[in-house]
Amino acid sequence: MTDQENCKARILVVDDDVVCCELLAAALRAMGNCVDIAQSGQEAFEHICRGDVRIVISDWQMPGMSGPELCRKIRQRQLGEYVYFILLTSLNRGDNLVRGLEAGADDFLCKPFDPGELQVRLSVAQRIVSLENRNLIVFSLAKLAESRDPETGAHLERMREYSRLLAEHLAKNKAYANEIDADFIRTIFLTSPLHDIGKVGIPDHILLKPGKLTPEEFEIMKQHTTIGCKTLDAAFSACPSAAYLRFARDIAGSHHEKFDGSGYPNGLSGTDIPLCGRIVALADVYDALTTKRVYKNAFSHETARRIIIDGSGQHFDPVIVQAFLEEQNAFQQIKRRLDGAVPASCPIAAVGTPFSGLAEPTDGLTRC
Repeated sequence: MTDQENCKARILVVDDDVVCCELLAAALRAMGNCVDIAQSGQEAFEHICRGDVRIVISDWQMPGMSGPELCRKIRQRQLGEYVYFILLTSLNRGDNLVRGLEAGADDFLCKPFDPGELQVRLSVAQRIVSLENRNLIVFSLAKLAESRDPETGAHLERMREYSRLLAEHLAKNKAYANEIDADFIRTIFLTSPLHDIGKVGIPDHILLKPGKLTPEEFEIMKQHTTIGCKTLDAAFSACPSAAYLRFARDIAGSHHEKFDGSGYPNGLSGTDIPLCGRIVALADVYDALTTKRVYKNAFSHETARRIIIDGSGQHFDPVIVQAFLEEQNAFQQIKRRLDGAVPASCPIAAVGTPFSGLAEPTDGLTRC
């Protein structure tokens, strides 16, 4: 793939006429675009849910699901990035233009298409989708919170990679077929770095304290979950169409809940804890265990693995623990890649020390 193709949004061409579909795809590829094809509305929608399509050029009249119906179904998605939709039609533009716009179409192209017009309209589409900078904004906000704790290193980068890895693994489980799709995986990668955004409201003398927190200090530290949840909920209320903010809110508010109900802030248990929060909980603890913090040295992968196994059914969802065990080699590869070196480890004999006076071992190790 060329650098030019890398910087362009992927295009999906949808037409039940094989010849028309291939001609349009060939013209787009000749312009240097990455192009996929689908020959029905249903096939196109499934492709969009699996992949990273940002521009759709669809025929209007197709058996089964028409172009406008496909567009309407895409607009009903909750988490996915914005898809720019161009309807390709030989119909009279009058009333059909209104129908297409009502379905959520962004632009129209007449059959047979003119290559020059196609290129101009495509340039507009590429420019529009490039303006969606939510990924940069979200990660910048997360980095702002992380800047208050400089010893966490590439914490956010590791966190989102671990969370995505677990979600991808769970997506293969039939039990999660209706809950985890490509949109879920992309969104947990995008929003998991916001899990600790509430730390901006925690005083430095508590956040950066070397050593064990007092019970009073720990109660203040726990407030970062509600601070983050309320902040993101306010943002979501102001912009309800940005469903990823709801997803981020759920992560911020639930990543310290525990499977047995002993976590905080709401004492949720089992599947009452949002799935995204249960995934991020394990990713967060693993990263805290295996990295140096102001209150602890880094633990080895083997020690972290044992602690996570011991917490199965108590701190962690057993299904997610199993996913971690099956992907543990990939976890280690992610850490090595993002750290640039294998982290220093503590001997297993030292594990018990930070647990003193705390209800659960991982509270002492992860602090928050």
